[in-house]
Amino acid sequence: MHQKPSLFQRIGGEQAIGPLVDEFYERIINDENLAPFFKNSSVDHIRTMQREFLTVALGGDPVYSGRPLAHVHHGRGIKPSHFQLFVDHLGKVLEAHGIAEEEMVEVIEHVNTYVDEIVGSSGGCRRLNTSERQSIFPCPSFTDPMLTPRLR
Repeated sequence: MHQKPSLFQRIGGEQAIGPLVDEFYERIINDENLAPFFKNSSVDHIRTMQREFLTVALGGDPVYSGRPLAHVHHGRGIKPSHFQLFVDHLGKVLEAHGIAEEEMVEVIEHVNTYVDEIVGSSGGCRRLNTSERQSIFPCPSFTDPMLTPRLR
């Protein structure tokens, strides 16, 4: 029986993640609405954490050395509108790198599952511990139409 390649593999694997994250954070740090969140942070460190996060989140090697997302983003004043800008940039970078629409939508859906942890909402998705992870995404049905990339 042939198993479908992971989303990580379908978007190009490790070779694709680095350039995607690099271009993505160039956009983020040059966005006047998002740049202030990174003013006192090492962008190189954030890029490393984002590469690890996306690798794990999209089905690559399960190695993420960062702190829990809710802890890292707590108290930073990140609002849903900021998250939307983040998703918009991600969608544009994926499109610029020739990622197929089906995979682009899947990537955005996976990222959207973490919205509560990023913006600090309550009642959101719970994180699964390592022994529970058949899928890293505890809320795969979460598809808020407000949190989809505006590409065109």
